[in-house]
Amino acid sequence: QLQLVESGGGLVQPGGSLRLSCAASGFTLNYYIIGWFRQAPGKEREGVSCISSTTLRTSYADSVKGRFTISRDNAKNTVYLQMNSLKPEDTAVYYCAAFSRATFQFTQCATAQFGNGVWGQGTQVTVSS
Repeated sequence: QLQLVESGGGLVQPGGSLRLSCAASGFTLNYYIIGWFRQAPGKEREGVSCISSTTLRTSYADSVKGRFTISRDNAKNTVYLQMNSLKPEDTAVYYCAAFSRATFQFTQCATAQFGNGVWGQGTQVTVSS
């Protein structure tokens, strides 16, 4: 069974940092484009960041550029999202998703829909004082 499990969420004060992890089981992430998405209450899900499978090409939403960094460790079958200088508007449930590079283009990642790829169950990030 293909699974993604996110971890690392929690409550943090504005200006703080968190590192989210996305661990895969049942398949190898090496051949997958990975994206991080988030959904705040009452808002639509939005793409936060994506990383390609081999060239390590990355993309970021304008709202997180310069603050968030996506990375991957294929040996550990895990992708990370380092989040610095967190703001209250970063509060959301964060999801990771994996898209096979055989059928998915990197440029499709940021706007991917829930029905494509393998998705995790999400981890809550709350930024509040």
